[in-house]
Amino acid sequence: MCYMRHRRKMEEGRRGRERNPFPDLADCKLVSFPICIYKVLRNVSDQIHLITLANNELKSLTSKFMTTFSQLRELRLEGNYLYRLPNEVSSLQHLRAIDLSRNQFQDFPEQLTTLPALETINLEENEIVDVPVEKLAAMPALRTINLRLNPLSAEVRVIAPPLIKFDMLMTPEDTRAPLP
Repeated sequence: MCYMRHRRKMEEGRRGRERNPFPDLADCKLVSFPICIYKVLRNVSDQIHLITLANNELKSLTSKFMTTFSQLRELRLEGNYLYRLPNEVSSLQHLRAIDLSRNQFQDFPEQLTTLPALETINLEENEIVDVPVEKLAAMPALRTINLRLNPLSAEVRVIAPPLIKFDMLMTPEDTRAPLP
């Protein structure tokens, strides 16, 4: 079923004005990025600007994934079991938006702070306590970071507001995340 949906999206992308293949592999119960998809997309990987891998069972992404799809503008990885990103995420120099909400990050993925075009980071509903506020403040394109439903430290809550020029969305301290 996922393969057929992916194939349909690819065909729509080829026929569309943008001619941008759109790998939509959401809700496929994937535990890793399928090797066959690398083969199918190898000749068009530089034309892919959006990949959706939302609501799967991914625990990690490989460096090959990051370097193969280096022209990405948007990466949707929400609802997985990710807890870190490979260092090669720094090869995504055109990335504008990344959604890592509802994963298992305990540490802020600092590699994201090296991406010059990144405008939006969604890390809602993870387990992040500390955030590299100074590095985020130095990001030239950053407009919004969503850190709602993370157990952010009091220090981050106090230090961040005067240093940042972008929207930092946080859950109020007295609000508790809903129990599963």
